Amino acid sequence: MKKQFIVLTALALGITAAYAQKEEDKLVSIGIRAGVNLQKIYGDDFMGNKLNNDFTTGFHAGINADLLISEGFYLQPGLLYSTKGAERKNNNIEYTQHISYIELPVNLLFKPELGSGKLLLGAGPYAAYGISGKSKTKTGGTAVELDAKFKNKVSAADYLNGGYYVKPFDFGGNILVGYELNSGFSLQLNGQLGLFGINPDIEGVTADKSKWKNIGFGASLGYRF
Repeated sequence: MKKQFIVLTALALGITAAYAQKEEDKLVSIGIRAGVNLQKIYGDDFMGNKLNNDFTTGFHAGINADLLISEGFYLQPGLLYSTKGAERKNNNIEYTQHISYIELPVNLLFKPELGSGKLLLGAGPYAAYGISGKSKTKTGGTAVELDAKFKNKVSAADYLNGGYYVKPFDFGGNILVGYELNSGFSLQLNGQLGLFGINPDIEGVTADKSKWKNIGFGASLGYRF
C-alpha cells in the first residue's frame, strides 16, 4: 500500500507539473503564418551581364512548428506556399516572371522574453519546389504569356523556340526578426537569399553564362496555438 501511495503521489505531482508548465516550456507548438513577399531574380543573363530586374509583389502562407531545444531556443520547421519572381521595364517593353513554390524552411529560433511577449530572432536554410509559373512580355497593347516548364536541362532547340524554363528546385538561406505576444499573435520580417541557380542548363551550349537566383524580403502576421 505504501509503494502504491508513493507511485500515485509521484504521478499526481508529474501531471500537476505538466499542466503548470509555462507556455514557453511547451515541447512543441503549432503556428500559422501569412504575409506579403517582395521578390526578384538576380544574377547574370546569357552574355554574363547583370540582370536588371526589379522587385515584384507576391505572398506566402503556411504552417510551422516550434520544437523546444533548450530554454529560449527552438528548431522551427515550416511548410509554405510562396510566390516569387521579378519584373523589368525597358522602354515600352514590360517583362514579368511569377513562380509558385512549395517551400520548407528550417530555422534555429531564439525567443527571449521582452515586455509582454517574446522577441523572435532566427536563421536557417530553406528548400523549395516549383509547382507553377508564368512569364509575360507586354509591348504596347500586345502581350505574350508563357507557362513555366520545370526542367534541369533543355535542348538548344527548345531554348531557341522561346519557351519559359525554370529548374524545379531552389535552395537558400533565411533570416528573420519579429515579436510574439503572449496571446499567440506575432509580426515577423524576413529576408531570403537564394544560393542555387534556377535557370536550366542548355545542352551542348558552353557559352551560356546565365545564373538566376531568387532574393527577397517579406512581412507576415502569425498566430501560435
